[in-house]
Amino acid sequence: MRKKRRIRRILAGVIILAALTTMAMLTKKAVVDKRQEEVMKRERKAMEAMIGENRPITDGDFDPDLAVECSNGTFVGQEREGVCAFKGIPYAKPPVGELRWKRPVPAPGRKGVYEAYYFGKSGIQTEAETERASFYTQGEDCLTLNIWTSGLNKTKSAAGSVGQGKPVMVFLPGGAYGWGGSADPLYDGHNFAKAQQDVILVTVNYRIGLMGFMDFSAVPGGEAFQESGNLGLLDQICALKWVQRNIRGFGGDPENVTVFGESAGGGSVSLLPLIDEAKGLFRRVIAESGSIALTYSRSEAQDLTRKLLKKTKARSMDDLMALSEEELMQVNQSLNDYNNFPERDGVILPEDLYAAYEAGKGSGVDMMIGTNKDEMRYWIGEMGGYPIYRIVATLLYKTKLYQLPEEHRALVKQFMKLQNDKNVWNITELMNEWIFRVPAAVQAAAHAVHGGNTYMYYWTRESAIPHYGACHAVELAYVFGNVDETIFTGKRADAALSAQVQQMWVNFAKTGNPGTEEHPWEEYEPSRRKTMLIGDTIRQVSDPKRAQRELIEPLLSCRFNGYYGLEDQILAAAGRNLRKGLLLFVSAEILVAAVWYGVKWKKSGRHRR
Repeated sequence: MRKKRRIRRILAGVIILAALTTMAMLTKKAVVDKRQEEVMKRERKAMEAMIGENRPITDGDFDPDLAVECSNGTFVGQEREGVCAFKGIPYAKPPVGELRWKRPVPAPGRKGVYEAYYFGKSGIQTEAETERASFYTQGEDCLTLNIWTSGLNKTKSAAGSVGQGKPVMVFLPGGAYGWGGSADPLYDGHNFAKAQQDVILVTVNYRIGLMGFMDFSAVPGGEAFQESGNLGLLDQICALKWVQRNIRGFGGDPENVTVFGESAGGGSVSLLPLIDEAKGLFRRVIAESGSIALTYSRSEAQDLTRKLLKKTKARSMDDLMALSEEELMQVNQSLNDYNNFPERDGVILPEDLYAAYEAGKGSGVDMMIGTNKDEMRYWIGEMGGYPIYRIVATLLYKTKLYQLPEEHRALVKQFMKLQNDKNVWNITELMNEWIFRVPAAVQAAAHAVHGGNTYMYYWTRESAIPHYGACHAVELAYVFGNVDETIFTGKRADAALSAQVQQMWVNFAKTGNPGTEEHPWEEYEPSRRKTMLIGDTIRQVSDPKRAQRELIEPLLSCRFNGYYGLEDQILAAAGRNLRKGLLLFVSAEILVAAVWYGVKWKKSGRHRR
C-alpha cells in the first residue's frame, strides 16, 4: 500500500509539474504574442508612412538635373545629402491578367516623364515581423527596381563611353522566396551610396511565393506555364537586362555589374550563373547565406500546387487564372508558410546543380560567398522564442534522422559526437553546416576549379539578442551601413566594422578581389580553402571546421534544403497542431523523464530514509 501511495504521489507531482510547465509556456507565449503584436503594429505604421504612388509629370515642373531618360520613360529622383534616389522604376510589364504566372515581359518603350519617389509594391505575402516589406502595399504588379547614386550629374557625363562609369551593385532581397521586398528599411541604399560614392546601388523586387515559384506541370492547362517554377529568377534576369540598357544614364558601367543578395537573394545569385539567359548580364556575384542548396525538386514543389488546388477548389489553370488578386491574397494567408524555393525543373535550372558547377557551367563569373556562424538561430524568433525552438529543433533532427539511410545516419551521429554544447545547440550546428555552410563550400570549391575567382567568408560577429549569436541576416545592417536598424543586431551595429565590410564588398565589385590594405584576402580553392573570418577580429584561416565539413559533404546527396513541407512531418510526429503539439510534447517529455527518474530513484534505494 505504501509503495502504491508513493507511486501515486510521484505521478500526481509529475502531472502537476507538467500542468504548471504547460501553463507557464502558455503564459509566456501570450506575452510573446502580445509583444510581437505591438512590434508589428509599430512597424506597420512606419511602413504605411512610406507608401505613395509615382505619377506622371505632365506640367514640366521637375528638376532636369535629377532626371534620367530611360528606355521606358524619363524618371525623376529625389536628392538628399548628395545622394539621388530613384524608387519604383518598372522594369517589366505588370504580370497581371494573361501575364499571370508567365515569364516577365520587358517594360515597353514610352516617352513621358515620371516620378520615381516611392517604392513599388511588395509581392504578395503574409505579414511578418522580420519582413517589414510585408507591411508595405502588396500586389501582383510588383516588378520594380530602385537606384541610389552620389554625384548624379558628374557620373552621367563620365559614363558616356564604353568602359567608363561606376561599378554597379544589384541587390536581390531575401525572405525564403516567399517574403520580403526592396521597401524594407534594412535595404535602404542612402547610407551605402553616401559612404561608397564610386559605386551605384540597385535593389530589385521580384515575384515571390504563390506568384513566383509554382509548378503547374500536373494541372490541366499547365503545359502553357512550363516556366512557372522559376518566375522570380526570370524576373531578376529581366531586371538585369533593364540595368544593361539603362544604367549608363545614371552614371553606371553596364560592363561591371555585381549581383549580390542574402538568404533567398544569396541562393538566387548562386543560381543565375547556371542560367544561359543570364550570361553576360553581370560579372560578379556575392552570395550571403544562400547557395544552390536552397532549391526544390519537382515533387517537393508540387506539394504546394496540390494545396493551392484544394484551397481554391480549382481544377484547371483556367480556374486559377480566373481568381482575383484579392482572392489570391486571401488564399496566400493560409499557404504562405508552404512557399516554394526555385525548382530544379530541367527547364530553367539544371536538375543537378552541383554537377552543373562541377562541369564549369558558372565559369567566367567571379564569386564571393559566405555564411554566418549561427544561421539557424534566426528561427528562434520566427518560432516564437527559445523554448519552442528547442523542441522544434529536436523534432526536426529526429524526423530527418529517421528519413536517412543507415550510412548517412552514422555520419550524423559522428558529427554529433564532435559537439560539446547543449543538445539544442548541437542540433543547430548540424543544421548550420548541412543547410548553409557546407553547401556554400562545395559550390565555391567547384566554381574555383573551373576558373572563377572565388572568395569565402565566415561571419562571427554576434547579435545582442539573447540566444541569436551570429544568426542569419545579422550582417545586413553592416553591409548596407544601416547601423541603426537593430532588427537582427539587437543594438546599434559597430560602425567601424560596417565600414570595413562595405569596403570589402565594394572592392570585390570593383576589382574581383575583396581584400583591403589592412586585410588582404586570398582566393578560395580546394587544396587550402582560405576563408576570411569576419567578427570581433578579421583574419583568414584555412579550411575551418574541416572535420565537420568532411562528415557533411556526403549528406548533400540527400538534397536537404530545410524543405517547408517538413512542417507537416513534424506536426505528425508531434500529433497535434504546431503550438498545442509542442506544448503537449514538452509535458510528455517531463512526464517520461520524471517517471524514469522516479523508477531509477526507487531502484537505487535513495527514497528510503
